Amino acid sequence: MQSRGKTQELKQNGHSSADAVDDPSGKLKSTIDANKTHPTVYIVFFSLLLDLLAFTMILPLLPSLLEHYRVNDKGGLYSTLSNSIKFFRELVGAPERYTSVLFGGFLGSMFSFLQFIVSPIAGGLSDYYGRKPILLLSLTGIMSSYGLWALSKNFGIFVLARFIGGLSKGNISLSMAIITDVSNKQNRGKGMALVGIAFSLGFILGPMIGAIFSRFSDKSNDNWFIFPALFAMCLAGLDVLFCIFFLKETLPLEKRAKTVINSISQALEHVSIKSLFRFDAVKNLSKADLESLKELGFIYFTYLFLYSGLEFTVTFLMFHKFGFNSIDQAKMFLTTGVIMALLQGGVVKKIKMEKTKQAAVLGLILIVPSFVVVGLAKNVFWLYFGMILFAISTAFCVTCMTTLTAKYGNFDQKGTVLGIFRSHGALARALGPIVSSTAFWLIGSTPTYLIGGIALLYPTVKLYKLKLS
Repeated sequence: MQSRGKTQELKQNGHSSADAVDDPSGKLKSTIDANKTHPTVYIVFFSLLLDLLAFTMILPLLPSLLEHYRVNDKGGLYSTLSNSIKFFRELVGAPERYTSVLFGGFLGSMFSFLQFIVSPIAGGLSDYYGRKPILLLSLTGIMSSYGLWALSKNFGIFVLARFIGGLSKGNISLSMAIITDVSNKQNRGKGMALVGIAFSLGFILGPMIGAIFSRFSDKSNDNWFIFPALFAMCLAGLDVLFCIFFLKETLPLEKRAKTVINSISQALEHVSIKSLFRFDAVKNLSKADLESLKELGFIYFTYLFLYSGLEFTVTFLMFHKFGFNSIDQAKMFLTTGVIMALLQGGVVKKIKMEKTKQAAVLGLILIVPSFVVVGLAKNVFWLYFGMILFAISTAFCVTCMTTLTAKYGNFDQKGTVLGIFRSHGALARALGPIVSSTAFWLIGSTPTYLIGGIALLYPTVKLYKLKLS
């Protein structure tokens, strides 16, 4: 009777009765425990939370920072770049104060492009040297970038700080690899859900911390940003120490790549644009599955290209059009972050596989009016309404499209498939901010958001019509 009960329990957890027969030695408990989340996942969650708190602190500060360099960086990199585009700016009639939007877009795209390049390389190095040493190297670089930000009395040093930060931002992909190492198909979804929660909490609390520092800073002081920068550096330093003492290596020696050269060459396929969109690194897929993957990858790239550009410029929209200070912006991030966290924790994770595509399409449908409303908003009420639609859409889109992608490939190919999919997103985020910021600078915020919102109809229709194999 007891044996029959265990057999039934195994079936409910995705195992056959043969597992019970072939395992008379008492290992059934470990088989059933495979459904539990590995303790390492919680360590990764806390590490990511520390990283994201530090990373998002700068979001409500960025418009003020760039305005600070516009006013104070006389004879430096900011004024040199500004003078170099002065003729064209006057030709198109772009306001001089919007130059900071253009430079902000450049910084956002530069950071994301460096992350796009370094993430697969860091992953390849970790396949050979192990996850922990490469992760610690990445986290140390991030900490150093915040230290340099604290010293950035001019725009040139600030750009260098963001450059080093982008080069060091391989920790996200490494965290995903660690979760993959210690997870199976039964509990991987729970691990990824915790990553989503870490992002939501980071984007709720980080901007609030940055705004609080900004509120009590004397903006007339040339070094008003030093305290948030130092606090970000302390969070990053705590992350380094936490991983040194608590994170254990998850990739055993016998499972590591045989040579570092082969590992890096395979990783670089994630950087090749041609190979990226063809999913060349994924082997032995049926033609139908491969075509579905290509379509999903292209839809995801198009969506995030438009989305990330508009998302990035919204802080400048709030700053220039509505006069939002850092606290006002932090309140907006708090509102959207709470909505996303509630939806991801209470609704999205419960969506059944057969309903995932419908949920993704719904998210894409909502993003269209979201940006149209934000672009046309004349008062704070309509701005909040558009951003709430934005939060609801965001909660569904990325998670559901990732889930759709994750069903393709054999068990040992899931990491490759999802790695390429994330590279699509990283490339989109590398291009989106500079394109949208340039449009914002040239034609203003309203036309930029209207064009972007209408353009988002394209990936919406493409996903709706896509027949998944």
